[in-house]
Amino acid sequence: MAENERQFEENIEKYLISPDGGYEKADDSGYRASLDMALDIETLVRFVKKTQPLVWQRFEKQCNSDPLRKFYKCFEDAVASDGLVSVLRHGFKHRGMDFKVCYFRPESTLNDTAVKHYGQNICQCIRQWHYSSQNNNSVDMMLAVNGIPLIAIELKNQLTGQSIDNAKTQWMYDRDYREPAFKLNHRILAFFAVDLYQAAMTTELKGANTFFLPFNQGSNGAGADGGAGNPQAAGDDYVTAYIWQKVLQKDSLLDILQKFISAQGSKLIFPRYHQLDVVRKLIADVRAYGSGRNYLIQHSAGSGKSNSIAW
Repeated sequence: MAENERQFEENIEKYLISPDGGYEKADDSGYRASLDMALDIETLVRFVKKTQPLVWQRFEKQCNSDPLRKFYKCFEDAVASDGLVSVLRHGFKHRGMDFKVCYFRPESTLNDTAVKHYGQNICQCIRQWHYSSQNNNSVDMMLAVNGIPLIAIELKNQLTGQSIDNAKTQWMYDRDYREPAFKLNHRILAFFAVDLYQAAMTTELKGANTFFLPFNQGSNGAGADGGAGNPQAAGDDYVTAYIWQKVLQKDSLLDILQKFISAQGSKLIFPRYHQLDVVRKLIADVRAYGSGRNYLIQHSAGSGKSNSIAW
């Protein structure tokens, strides 16, 4: 990997593992130790033990041997039945025991336990994530919550002669969509292709039929009239820095998992940037000034008006 591309990756990681970004720096050793599971079972169980000690003790007593493998089987059965989005939001039941695999930020800080649980989520940023037992391929960056891989990013740098198109091609032709980690609503929920100036995203890999949606702000920034693409960055920042600073930042991503991403039939819907931006601006305005005000929101044709209204 050329130095410039490595520096791009390092700078993104530097933000994500900072206090502002909210993630822990991690490697993929836990995933490589359990490639057949397509998750880091040790980290997932560590989270469950810490946040739900009594129910875990009860589960262990029911296991004659290998509680980690048996817990994985319970988790996997729930995901196969209800989809990962549902399991993240609602947890799953096993023989009368309720398990949570993620806690979301409470709307107020009045519930000390809810606030504590939210802070106990193990959110990891992993570079060069090896995902397969069939080959040694790796994805540039992966974001995980409690050992569950959720966001995968391929990064390209024009200074090395590559662009977002090369990242899309990599997802389409170099990543086998039949891998357990890449199945729809099973592990990775969104696949990003990002370069210095552009971003795109899909929720489903389908080989040559993979369809990417633009994930740009618009040439004059979110909410401003303009054309395609992104505005120039301020100072020395990257043009695409909004991806990791405003979308994939830990609290933002957990908010998306809780309130935005949805399974609609055989499709998984992840908010595009303009949708995320307008919904969050409206909510902030209502919180500041109260309900009862009128708003005019402009979306171009085919840009997801129905989903924006629903959110």
